[in-house]
This record gives sequence, structure tokens and C-alpha cells, in this order.
Amino acid sequence: MSDNPEIGQNVDVNGIGTNYITAGSGTPLILIHGSGPGVTAYANWRGVIPDFSQHFHCYAPDTLGFGYTDFPDDIDGFSMDRWVAHLIGFMDALGIAKAHFIGNSYGGALTLALATRHPDRVGGIVLMGSAGRAEFQMTQGLQEVWGYEPSIDNMRELMRTFAHDPSLVKEEIVRSRYEASIRPGAHEKYSSLFPGPRQRWLTELSTSDDKLSAMPHPTLIVHGREDVIVPVERSIRFNEVIPNSELHVFGNCGHWTQIEMRERFVELVIPFLKRIAL
Repeated sequence: MSDNPEIGQNVDVNGIGTNYITAGSGTPLILIHGSGPGVTAYANWRGVIPDFSQHFHCYAPDTLGFGYTDFPDDIDGFSMDRWVAHLIGFMDALGIAKAHFIGNSYGGALTLALATRHPDRVGGIVLMGSAGRAEFQMTQGLQEVWGYEPSIDNMRELMRTFAHDPSLVKEEIVRSRYEASIRPGAHEKYSSLFPGPRQRWLTELSTSDDKLSAMPHPTLIVHGREDVIVPVERSIRFNEVIPNSELHVFGNCGHWTQIEMRERFVELVIPFLKRIAL
């Protein structure tokens, strides 16, 4: 066992060693992280997994290309097809026939892609500051996230972009994410995920309105009003297009809903998902 809490269990997913955090028992709940530098499932979800694991069997994987999951040698650019295939393979490897999903930003886009391609594998959905629609134009905030160059000052400024209240950006978070971003080979791998021109990757992450409007899944959409990475207007449009959806907007909140509004986020999500049968 590693002393690093970001390294949990490992499962072989079609030849890809996949790192994941797990806790709890009962109904499966899969939590999909965002796409920032130095991100891992643990870094993204550690504040809420203790709450969710009291009601669900939580699985938080490092998705393909991120964290401590193996980075394929044969990678020639990433695609939504490959991200979805890896996530379905992860479920198959662990014997998860169907699960609820919480997706953060990029993780929300991945969740929507999976739900529209494999609807029978998905129960309830929670989108949090989610990408995933073609009309989303690149923001300066997201440009800075995907164009990050490693330095402690750059990481500190980037983390302050994520949070509306800069006092929430503790030096421990900055240092942890910075150290993760400079692991041997980490920046080269991260830079290969969303190389410029970057607008094309928002298109790659998108699901068409026709497919979204056909989704039967109960969907809770959560967004911070002051989010400068993914503007709240994206979630308003999701709510307009996804038929079985409801929208909750937090004021005085940026892109880190699960951190900035942790208690209220948990209070919204748990009863929403518990009333949905798999």
C-alpha cells in the first residue's frame, strides 16, 4: 500500500492499469474528476467521498490520461470514444452493471457521452460545472487551465481562478497540485491531452442537442454563478435541452462547487440520487 492517499486500488482495464479510490457499500456511484493540471480523483473528490460513502459504494477513477492511471504508449491523441471505452471497461472490470454518476467539468462531458452511448449503464446523473455542448466557446479561464506551464506561482494563480473566494485556496492545495504536475513526465503527458488550437477539444467533448434531448436519465445540474472556467450559461442551456433535469445555481461560487459549497452540494446530491432506482 502506498503512503500517497491519491493512489488507491488498481484494476486492469483492457491492458491499462487504472487507479481508483473506493469507499462505502450499496448502490454504485462513479465520480468523474475534471481536467486541470495535477488533478486526480482523490484531489477532486476527497472532501465529499466520506459523505457519499455513507449511502453509496463510491468509485472514483483516474480517467485515461490523468493521475496515476497508466498513460498508453500508443496514444495518438485522445478522443471521447476512447475515454468512454475506458470508462465502460472500468465498469466491466469491476462488475458494475449500472451506476449513478457525478461528473465535474470535463467529467460531466464524459458522463453525458457515456449516458447517450450506453444509456443502460447509467442511472442518475449529477453534472457539476459541466462542459459537453458544441456551442461552448473557449473561455480565458479554461485556456489557462489547459495551457498551464508548471510553476508554483502559476499553480497558485490557476487555483484562484477555480475558486470565487481566493481564501479557499490553501497553500496545501497549491503545493499538492503543483507537485503532482511536475512528476516525471507528467507535464508532457498533460500537454498532450488538449494541445492548441484548443477550441477543437471542446467540440470533441460535446454531445449533440438531439442526443441530449433524448436522454431519459434524471439529471441534477449544479453550477457556480461566478464560474469563469465554464460559464453558468452552459448549465442553463443543459437544463433547457435535457428533458428530465433540474438546475441549482450557487451564488458566490466558482468552479469548485464541491469545495466552495461542500455541505449544500452534499445535501442536494444525496437525496436526489437516493430516490432513483437502478
